[in-house]
Amino acid sequence: QVQLVESGGTLVQAGESLRLSCAVSGASVIDNDMGWYRQAPGKQRELVVGISSAGSPKYGDSVSGRFTISRDNAKNTVALQMNSLKPEDTAVYYCNAKVIKYENLMVYQYDYWGEGTQVTVSS
Repeated sequence: QVQLVESGGTLVQAGESLRLSCAVSGASVIDNDMGWYRQAPGKQRELVVGISSAGSPKYGDSVSGRFTISRDNAKNTVALQMNSLKPEDTAVYYCNAKVIKYENLMVYQYDYWGEGTQVTVSS
Protein backbone atom coordinates (compact mmCIF):
# COMPACT_ATOMS: atom_id res chain seq x y z
CA GLN A 1 0.00 0.00 0.00
CA VAL A 2 1.34 3.40 -0.98
CA GLN A 3 1.33 6.11 1.66
CA LEU A 4 2.54 9.69 1.50
CA VAL A 5 3.04 11.88 4.55
CA GLU A 6 3.84 15.57 4.21
CA SER A 7 5.55 17.69 6.83
CA GLY A 8 7.08 21.12 7.24
CA GLY A 9 4.11 23.42 6.70
CA THR A 10 3.92 26.43 8.98
CA LEU A 11 3.39 30.18 9.17
CA VAL A 12 6.13 32.32 7.60
CA GLN A 13 6.67 35.93 6.61
CA ALA A 14 6.70 37.09 3.00
CA GLY A 15 10.16 36.77 1.50
CA GLU A 16 11.19 33.86 3.71
CA SER A 17 12.00 30.32 2.66
CA LEU A 18 10.44 27.02 3.68
CA ARG A 19 11.16 23.38 2.96
CA LEU A 20 8.44 20.75 2.81
CA SER A 21 9.11 17.03 2.92
CA CYS A 22 7.09 14.04 1.77
CA ALA A 23 7.87 10.60 3.18
CA VAL A 24 6.81 7.84 0.82
CA SER A 25 6.23 4.18 1.62
CA GLY A 26 5.15 1.41 -0.72
CA ALA A 27 6.63 3.00 -3.84
CA SER A 28 9.96 4.33 -4.99
CA VAL A 29 10.36 8.09 -5.46
CA ILE A 30 12.91 7.36 -8.16
CA ASP A 31 10.90 4.90 -10.22
CA ASN A 32 7.70 6.97 -10.37
CA ASP A 33 6.62 10.49 -11.23
CA MET A 34 6.35 12.60 -8.10
CA GLY A 35 4.94 16.06 -7.53
CA TRP A 36 3.73 18.78 -5.25
CA TYR A 37 0.34 20.40 -5.70
CA ARG A 38 -1.43 23.09 -3.72
CA GLN A 39 -4.96 24.22 -3.11
CA ALA A 40 -5.93 27.64 -1.79
CA PRO A 41 -9.39 28.31 -0.33
CA GLY A 42 -11.97 28.60 -3.09
CA LYS A 43 -9.53 27.55 -5.78
CA GLN A 44 -8.77 24.37 -7.68
CA ARG A 45 -5.81 22.22 -6.83
CA GLU A 46 -2.87 23.18 -9.04
CA LEU A 47 0.53 21.79 -9.88
CA VAL A 48 3.40 23.43 -8.04
CA VAL A 49 6.25 21.35 -9.41
CA GLY A 50 6.65 17.76 -10.49
CA ILE A 51 9.54 15.50 -11.34
CA SER A 52 9.43 12.56 -13.71
CA SER A 53 11.04 9.22 -13.02
CA ALA A 54 13.74 10.33 -15.48
CA GLY A 55 14.42 13.39 -13.35
CA SER A 56 12.84 16.07 -15.53
CA PRO A 57 11.10 18.82 -13.56
CA LYS A 58 7.83 20.45 -14.57
CA TYR A 59 6.89 23.75 -12.95
CA GLY A 60 3.54 25.35 -12.38
CA ASP A 61 3.08 28.78 -13.93
CA SER A 62 3.16 30.70 -10.68
CA VAL A 63 6.30 29.35 -9.05
CA SER A 64 8.97 28.88 -11.72
CA GLY A 65 12.33 30.07 -10.44
CA ARG A 66 11.28 30.22 -6.79
CA PHE A 67 10.48 26.60 -5.97
CA THR A 68 12.51 23.47 -6.59
CA ILE A 69 11.81 19.78 -6.12
CA SER A 70 14.30 17.12 -5.10
CA ARG A 71 14.33 13.43 -4.31
CA ASP A 72 16.30 11.46 -1.75
CA ASN A 73 16.52 7.86 -2.87
CA ALA A 74 18.07 6.61 0.36
CA LYS A 75 15.29 8.09 2.51
CA ASN A 76 12.60 7.67 -0.17
CA THR A 77 11.46 11.24 0.31
CA VAL A 78 10.59 14.15 -1.92
CA ALA A 79 11.26 17.72 -0.85
CA LEU A 80 9.90 21.06 -1.98
CA GLN A 81 12.20 24.04 -1.40
CA MET A 82 10.25 27.28 -1.49
CA ASN A 83 12.07 30.61 -1.66
CA SER A 84 10.87 34.21 -1.77
CA LEU A 85 7.46 33.20 -0.49
CA LYS A 86 4.51 35.45 -1.21
CA PRO A 87 1.12 35.74 0.51
CA GLU A 88 -0.46 34.21 -2.61
CA ASP A 89 1.53 31.05 -1.93
CA THR A 90 -0.71 30.41 1.06
CA ALA A 91 -2.39 27.04 0.54
CA VAL A 92 -2.51 23.42 1.59
CA TYR A 93 0.35 21.63 -0.12
CA TYR A 94 -0.11 18.04 -1.21
CA CYS A 95 2.42 15.41 -2.21
CA ASN A 96 1.48 13.25 -5.19
CA ALA A 97 2.82 10.00 -6.56
CA LYS A 98 1.88 8.57 -9.96
CA VAL A 99 2.71 4.93 -9.42
CA ILE A 100 3.14 2.52 -12.29
CA LYS A 101 1.93 -1.03 -11.68
CA TYR A 102 2.03 -4.07 -13.92
CA GLU A 103 -1.02 -6.31 -13.65
CA ASN A 104 -1.89 -9.18 -16.01
CA LEU A 105 0.54 -7.94 -18.68
CA MET A 106 -1.08 -4.50 -18.56
CA VAL A 107 0.42 -1.25 -17.30
CA TYR A 108 -1.63 0.94 -14.99
CA GLN A 109 -0.91 4.31 -13.38
CA TYR A 110 -2.40 5.11 -10.01
CA ASP A 111 -2.55 8.51 -8.29
CA TYR A 112 -1.76 8.65 -4.59
CA TRP A 113 -2.05 11.71 -2.36
CA GLY A 114 -0.94 12.73 1.07
CA GLU A 115 -3.27 14.52 3.47
CA GLY A 116 -1.57 17.86 2.94
CA THR A 117 0.32 20.39 5.01
CA GLN A 118 -0.73 24.00 5.54
CA VAL A 119 1.58 26.80 4.45
CA THR A 120 0.58 30.32 5.42
CA VAL A 121 2.55 33.34 4.24
CA SER A 122 1.84 36.61 6.00
CA SER A 123 2.55 40.00 4.45
